[in-house]
This record gives sequence, C-alpha cells and structure tokens, in this order.
Amino acid sequence: MRTLIYVPVIHTSADLGSLAKDVTKRGITSLGEEVWKEHMRTVEGFWEAISRYFDSIDVSGIKIYQDGMIAEEEVGQKIVEEGIKVGSKNYELVSRLLQKGAILVKTEDFALVKRERDYLVELTKAMTRIGKLIAYLKYRLIKNGLLRKRDEFIASKINETLNLEETGILFIGAYHEVIPELPEDIQVKEIKDARKIREYQEAFSHGKGGTKRFKELSEYLLSPPSSAFDKC
Repeated sequence: MRTLIYVPVIHTSADLGSLAKDVTKRGITSLGEEVWKEHMRTVEGFWEAISRYFDSIDVSGIKIYQDGMIAEEEVGQKIVEEGIKVGSKNYELVSRLLQKGAILVKTEDFALVKRERDYLVELTKAMTRIGKLIAYLKYRLIKNGLLRKRDEFIASKINETLNLEETGILFIGAYHEVIPELPEDIQVKEIKDARKIREYQEAFSHGKGGTKRFKELSEYLLSPPSSAFDKC
C-alpha cells in the first residue's frame, strides 16, 4: 500500500509572486480593507495550524509534492528559498520538512504552469474594462481544461515516484481534483476538507464575509488538522 497525505491549501499573497501586488489591490478595492485584512489573518492562521501539525511529525524519507513545483533537487530547493524570501508560509513549511529529512519531488509540468500563469498575468495587468473582460473570458475558456491537465500530470508523477509502502504529502490548491486521477492502490488521507476550503474562498470572493456560515468556515480553517497522518 502507498499512502498520500492530501493537504488542500489556501494560498497567501506571497505564493502569487509578481501577481501579489495586483491581487491585493483588487481585493481591497472590491471587498474593503477590513474584510481583506480579516481574510489575510485567517489565511495566516490556517498555515500556522498546518505548520504546527507537521512540525510534530517525523517526516524523514517522506516525499513532498507541492502545487506549482516544477523542479527538484538543487533547482527545487532554490524555488523553495525564493518563496521563503517573499514570505510564503507554504514554502516555509516545506523547507522545515526538508530539513527534517523529507524529499522534494518535481510535481508539475513547467509548460502547463507557465501557460496558466501567463493568462493570470494578462488578467491582472489589463487596464481597461474591455481589456479585463477579454482577458477574463480567455482565462475562463481554458481554466477547467488546463486545471484538469495539471491534475492528470500531478497524479502521474505521484504514481511514478511514490513506491510501495512509502508515504507522500501533497500540498495542493483546494480547487484541484487530483484524487480521482490517482490509482486505487494509493491510500489518500485528507487532513483538511477541500470542499470547506473552496466554500470559504467562494463566500469570500462573493463578498459574504459577514455571514454566520463564513465565520464557521473561518473557524474551520483555523482549527487543528485531523489526525489522519498519525494513523499511517
């Protein structure tokens, strides 16, 4: 049996690299500064809860699969280091796991990741209303198909590199659907419910920050992950 610890994540602004400034500006403009700040505090708290959980686990020899990771070994390590420099909580955690003996594995295809990023850059950089609309429609046309191709590639890499009796940890955006693409002999254990994370993100993006359900979802993001890892 092979085991995969599935960690559906919500990204911080630092994870967006050069897109972060534009995304933050648009978020504040559309939602208001206070709502945006509260969201940022929730996301930070989410990563603190995830980090505390894994910091208490023996991860020596465990393979790390990371959303957007297009390389491994020295190049992969440099990508992690660059992420840390801009304040990525995700990469800070990955770095600590690597220091404790975990192994970083190339997870994604560079061409697919770059293609999606190019569309997002075009969307965030559009200056006019018509330019924004065109960029948005172009991205909507390719988004689902491109995400599916990325998920298929990620699943194939996990299948190729995760050997019998080994354990891996996948840090992946909550909108990805990697699990259905994995072979049946890989036992998947989610330590957070991707559906709730997606629900939180959708509620936030639609300006429903003050609702009871949104507060419940925020509390869920801040709560300790399940103990599935301990049962491996």
